[in-house]
Amino acid sequence: MDHDADYAAYVRESWSTLVRSAVFLGCSLHEAEDLAQTTLVRCYTAWPSVVAADNRAAYVYRMLLNCLRDSKRRRWWGERPSERLPETRSPDPTTAVDTADAVHRALAGLTKPNRDVVVLRYFTGLSERETADVLDVPAGTVKSRLSRSLAQLADDAHLSELRPDLIRPDRSTP
Repeated sequence: MDHDADYAAYVRESWSTLVRSAVFLGCSLHEAEDLAQTTLVRCYTAWPSVVAADNRAAYVYRMLLNCLRDSKRRRWWGERPSERLPETRSPDPTTAVDTADAVHRALAGLTKPNRDVVVLRYFTGLSERETADVLDVPAGTVKSRLSRSLAQLADDAHLSELRPDLIRPDRSTP
């Protein structure tokens, strides 16, 4: 019998007992199947030694225990089986670019003094007083420019495309 055929026959004979033994050693069913598969891969690479062993079962179970010990030494098994798949959506890689473009377009629609106030106050994190000092205007001017700017930004079509759930009702209707 050739090497591969002999190995395939051994896998068919021993699979269920290897999995069952791994479960009895404390593995979940999924971990036991992974452990049996890893053990059998190692058996394949060392098949001449497995065949030449005085007690083939003892040799393979030693491999199983070594594989189990090796896997427990690692901090992470890699995959964790679960009953349900998590409900995650992969992020759209274009979202950040779309957001930046929409913000730039919306800010471009503001007058330069209003854009300066918005950028200094919200993007750089300065207080109203600090923004007033930087622009050399009274704090009241900063507040009024912010108020007008935020109202204009709230109605900006570029930004409403980003968050359709925040579209404001039409102000022209009573």
